[in-house]
Amino acid sequence: MAIEIKAPTFPESVADGVVATWHKKPGEACSRDELLVDIETDKVVLEVVAPVDGTLTELIKNEGDVVLGEELIARFEAGVVAETPGETIAEPEFVPAAVAAQEPILSPAARKMADEKGFNPTDIAGTGKGGRVTKEDVMRHADQNPVASPAPVTVSPQTTAPRVEATSPVFAGERVEKRVPMTRLRAKVAQRLVDAQQTAAMLTTFNEVNMKPVMELRSRYKDQFEKRHGVKLGFMSFFVKACTEALKRFPAVNASIDGNDIVYHGYQDVGVAVSSDRGLVVPVLRDAEAMSLADIEAKIREYGQKAQAGKLGIEDMTGGTFTLSNGGVFGSLLSTPILNPPQSAILGMHKIQERPMAVNGQVEILPMMYLALSYDHRLLDGKEAVTFLVTIKELLEDPARILLEL
Repeated sequence: MAIEIKAPTFPESVADGVVATWHKKPGEACSRDELLVDIETDKVVLEVVAPVDGTLTELIKNEGDVVLGEELIARFEAGVVAETPGETIAEPEFVPAAVAAQEPILSPAARKMADEKGFNPTDIAGTGKGGRVTKEDVMRHADQNPVASPAPVTVSPQTTAPRVEATSPVFAGERVEKRVPMTRLRAKVAQRLVDAQQTAAMLTTFNEVNMKPVMELRSRYKDQFEKRHGVKLGFMSFFVKACTEALKRFPAVNASIDGNDIVYHGYQDVGVAVSSDRGLVVPVLRDAEAMSLADIEAKIREYGQKAQAGKLGIEDMTGGTFTLSNGGVFGSLLSTPILNPPQSAILGMHKIQERPMAVNGQVEILPMMYLALSYDHRLLDGKEAVTFLVTIKELLEDPARILLEL
């Protein structure tokens, strides 16, 4: 029975997608729910799986083609597990030794090196794709055959034989370039970042926070916390709770601009920027103000695993009223984060680093972190933004204030 394979229905915010990777080829047998193709949108990668056991018979859309929601992309034959006549499953390239000896394939650099050393290409074992002889193969062959003589040079009676230097020839390395198309997600992120800089009056204010109180609290209770809740106690949950408390006090930071209107949100949906193989994604913690530290840690862990596996859905990243970006996990000491439109502010966290600080007239070595708040000056005044950042600093330096709402 013939079945039409169609692209999934895209959400309203996604206009189209691109066929990223076909995991099956025409004539290849598939099991039910086995992955057929990845369709990449500007937000997530959607997977299309085999509806039943059968065989993929024809591709309507190839890799790189743009597809719309519910558009036909392939044809499938149910219940047929044998290969379609005339079609064969691609096998890994393998060149028998006899054939390789007769028709060796050399890269340009390898051929040049073999000629200069006087090696017969058929004597060199190739380790490249399809038995191709690479420059490294020639060098390995030279190490194993140090007495190999160079190609003979014919010298006429009237010509003096050229002087042969005893030094080894120097070979220029291959200058390899690779061009790949930008993914839809990467392109969309780039567009949004540029738009944010062009449309918002973006300004960044800085402060620093003493992380010693949070670190001591975490060190004291982390084992009990993990035993009780099943997740590790990290720093991000403290920052999320501090931000939600500060957002309650400064609702303009939690607002957004829509045309000529200011939209004030009566909830705190905090986005957490996560780096993945496909680019930067910002999953959202819904109603973060009502979440416990354990709930926050568990959700962030879940989002991190889904991001690495490419399983984040559009619903995971839709919305958000404020964003946290932690460049400190990569070693960043200071940065100016870019707004995540239409939000009015984003908080940048950085590396915790011990520094000498003056405390009550004495010098102490404290674990300090720089904080950066980028905000839209069209909506927020400097006083409001700076006071908001100072509030976060005070809450983190005395975590009990978070629980007491002081």
